[in-house]
Amino acid sequence: MFSSADYAFMSYALRLAEKGLYSTTPNPRVGCVITSNGEIVGSGWHERAGQPHAEIHALHAAGKVARGATAYITLEPCSHYGRTPPCANALIEAGIARVIVAMEDPNPLVSGRGCALLQQAGITVQIGLLHVQARALNVGFVSRMLRKKPWIRLKIAASLDGKTALNNGKSQWITGEAARQDGHRWRARSCAIVTGIGTVKSDNPQLTVRHIETCRQPKKVIVDSHLAISLDAKLLQGGEVLIFTADNGNQEKKTALEKMGVRVIVLPNAEGVVDLGKMMAMLADFGINEVLVEAGCGLNGALVSAGLVDEMIIYLAPHLLGDDAQGMLKLPELVDLQQKATLAVQDLRMIGQDIRVIATL
Repeated sequence: MFSSADYAFMSYALRLAEKGLYSTTPNPRVGCVITSNGEIVGSGWHERAGQPHAEIHALHAAGKVARGATAYITLEPCSHYGRTPPCANALIEAGIARVIVAMEDPNPLVSGRGCALLQQAGITVQIGLLHVQARALNVGFVSRMLRKKPWIRLKIAASLDGKTALNNGKSQWITGEAARQDGHRWRARSCAIVTGIGTVKSDNPQLTVRHIETCRQPKKVIVDSHLAISLDAKLLQGGEVLIFTADNGNQEKKTALEKMGVRVIVLPNAEGVVDLGKMMAMLADFGINEVLVEAGCGLNGALVSAGLVDEMIIYLAPHLLGDDAQGMLKLPELVDLQQKATLAVQDLRMIGQDIRVIATL
């Protein structure tokens, strides 16, 4: 069905799409390559929301040579008017003869309509080339469209005996510099970083991307059931901050935070703490595709217990901290091994002197 040349051109389109890894939110990352007589005549990628899509950049580069050419696109062309006109129409008007799409757009505003428009115009459309890679590149966007929740990653730095901090709360630094830089890459691709009030109090983190170049900072989200955050906390000093709380009574603190530009959202559950499931659904409504959780064992365990975590990124440093140190996850005690949670390891590699494990739940 697909030739070796098709695979090569779509692979290049995926590499182009990856250039938008840190910048396209809330839009998907998309690349496009246009070829004529086996040669690339135009290419492009979606850089930022509100700016031209990948297809428009590639068509502009190809010019008149686009007529009769083939377009390789990592995601189905849009068929609706948003902040930009439909890309399907642009491909038709340019005279593209064949379109190969890696995957259908899960957005219900598109979802097959873009390909249908192309076919109605007499364009040959093929779908599914390198679809696994295309889906992985936009796992958060797909999750938000189909599940109405972001793709949620839990990032943990621990010793080999599974400890994230000393009993007195000290945790800087368990892992090495290479692992910390790698962690900032995961921050940069995330739309939001979630942490708990315990981590804010013990570490006073900034939760910003600092070790790599990025054109935007992720939103900072704090789970603070009793609105105990200090107004001097570092992560309140700039950037977009959301605090989810269960406390609707501390109006003075809420007002002070809002004057600082912080959005405070009261979202309690029946136990009087933040409803984490509703919080994640609300983040999806805000256009959040990928969430990176950098928290302590309490919030980590609560998210896993609620079935909200999709993926775990664990950095294991060659240290031993002992039984009295703090663990990775606070989970209910098991009485039978059949109750254990089983993960599927997706990637295992050395990052500097540390081991990085990526696993899905």
